[in-house]
Amino acid sequence: MQASADSTKMDCLWSNWKCQAIDLLYWRDIKQTGIVFGSLLLLLFSLTQFSVVSVVAYLALAGLSATISFRIYKSVLQAVQKTDEGHPFKAYLDMEMNLSQDQIQKYTDCLQLYVNSTVKELRRLFLVQDLVDSLKFAVLMWLLTYVGALFNGLTLLIMAVVSMFTLPVVYDKYQAQIDQYLGLVRTHINTVVAKIQAKIPGAKRKAE
Repeated sequence: MQASADSTKMDCLWSNWKCQAIDLLYWRDIKQTGIVFGSLLLLLFSLTQFSVVSVVAYLALAGLSATISFRIYKSVLQAVQKTDEGHPFKAYLDMEMNLSQDQIQKYTDCLQLYVNSTVKELRRLFLVQDLVDSLKFAVLMWLLTYVGALFNGLTLLIMAVVSMFTLPVVYDKYQAQIDQYLGLVRTHINTVVAKIQAKIPGAKRKAE
């Protein structure tokens, strides 16, 4: 019964996190999304100027400065007003943050499933189970060599974050037009792939 309750709780929590992520990416709450988006960009731009150790140290110092200052302020305020409100962060200190064994096992199982599926897919591509898919993967890796020559990892990460917070809104606003152009591109790609499959021996799928 306890395991079932924990599993249901985790499912509800995951669903809640998913809804919150969607609300953030679609700017349902402009203030909240702006804070998250700005914080991520500030962190990434800081990493372009300073080392990871420096950024982590500065963030920790900023956080400690804020909490220590607030703790001292509340203590002085309580002393002046002669009140006994207790520790200002008591609600957060008493908050339960331990993961149960079932929760850890669930996360581990999800990670194991993802790793196994990734390894199987890479094995399929590198051992050329399907020639066309392996060729597609090779072309993708070849294109990534040019991307890597133009941008470093942090630049790509910044571009990914900006895309995450802009593309969903743009797609939601211009969905009909985008779907139309994507359909044309998909049709063209399928036509090219079909021509390649017809010309390369052994490239046709077993299903055909």
